[in-house]
Amino acid sequence: MDAQDSELNGKLNPVKIFRREILPLLADLRLAIALLLIIAISSISGTVIEQGEPIAFYQENYPEKPALFGFLTWKVILLLELDHVYRTWWFLSILILFGASLTACTFTRQLPALKSAKRWKFYDKKQQFKNLALSAEIETASLDSLEKILQQRGYQTSKEPDKLYGRKGIIGKVGPIIVHASMLIILAGSIIGSITGFVGQEIVPSGETFQVKNIVDAGIFAESQIPKKWSVRVNRFWIDYTPKGTIDQFYSDLSVLDKSGEEVDRKTIFVNQPMRYHGVTMYQADWGISAVKVRINKSPVFKLPMAKLDTAGGGRIWGTWVPTKPDLSEGISLLAKDLQGTVLIYDNTGKLVASVREGMSTEVNGITLFVDKIIGSTGLQIKADPGIPIVYLGFGLLMLSVLMSYVSHSQIWALQQNELLYIGGKTNRASVAFEREMLEILDRLNIESGNDENVSPEDKLFPDFRRG
Repeated sequence: MDAQDSELNGKLNPVKIFRREILPLLADLRLAIALLLIIAISSISGTVIEQGEPIAFYQENYPEKPALFGFLTWKVILLLELDHVYRTWWFLSILILFGASLTACTFTRQLPALKSAKRWKFYDKKQQFKNLALSAEIETASLDSLEKILQQRGYQTSKEPDKLYGRKGIIGKVGPIIVHASMLIILAGSIIGSITGFVGQEIVPSGETFQVKNIVDAGIFAESQIPKKWSVRVNRFWIDYTPKGTIDQFYSDLSVLDKSGEEVDRKTIFVNQPMRYHGVTMYQADWGISAVKVRINKSPVFKLPMAKLDTAGGGRIWGTWVPTKPDLSEGISLLAKDLQGTVLIYDNTGKLVASVREGMSTEVNGITLFVDKIIGSTGLQIKADPGIPIVYLGFGLLMLSVLMSYVSHSQIWALQQNELLYIGGKTNRASVAFEREMLEILDRLNIESGNDENVSPEDKLFPDFRRG
């Protein structure tokens, strides 16, 4: 009974089960390829489907009838969490599983292959040379001469009394391991960014100060990344227009303020030129009109907020209402479509009665309306992703490792028997260049051993300079 129990415990040993069953499955190339395809498809869906939008957006753009592609509706998007793909539990789980697959492959295949390549391996039988892709036999040549020639060509050598082994390019065996390591670093950076990063959006009028409050997408541990000890002031927002009146570029002059209100950093940002501070990046993403400053007759200048109007796709227009009588029984509407300074004025019936530019006045409804200034608001996208430096590191190592992987791992063996020297070699890539190198080594060896220089090295190779 004790023996049976011992055998049963051995069969149920978790470590043995992991090594024999789970580890080979994780290291299977087919699993890695399948996971890569799933990650690629998921990433494509996260690119095609807008991320981090409110439910109303998906209800409007992905209705149930007709469903996009016959199945993609807003309910499906919310059910599968396709509105925030890169932060979902299932996408992160796939990344972790793929990382486990890479790790298993590294420890079960790549590291043993590197360990094997670093061993000094000697051939002690003639038949072993005949089985090589390239092999030859030379009379009266010595191992010492061959060792010197190989070392001059960058080979590392190890010699025994009648045997020699030379190798170079072992870094090519390290390359695939670095490839796996760099991909693991990229995965780690992606996961860290997904669980600790956030995306916020703010529409801020010129001259106002704000803290990031409107978070549209965030990881489960993103709270520590959201800035609380500093704020941002929009010193000025403006737009440059082309001669045809279209927008050329829009700018925001931003200042970062500490808790006491002191400026600690300042930069003018525009599209593709963001501001970065303490791991938070602020992008110029949108713009709007927040208010208009006006004066009626001889009144002080006062500021009226302007709201964006629903034009059903007919363009962007902002508007406000200005009372022209103290009892608010009559008034006029002011409309503006850009920051070029022109305001359109409509009466109560919706009729266009006048247009006026900044710094000018007009008579309307028995009053003098002076338009002092149109105040723009900047649309900022604020992001923090602590995983980005890690991802960049991984990509840097990946590029380096790809170059390392192109280095050929070449090996040459030699065996001295009586008056004959058997030589053979192989490489894992660039076989034509290696064949040429072997011919040059044999030619040099023939010259140093005093053999007939008119005899081509090919004539010494058996059989007929074997090529794999």
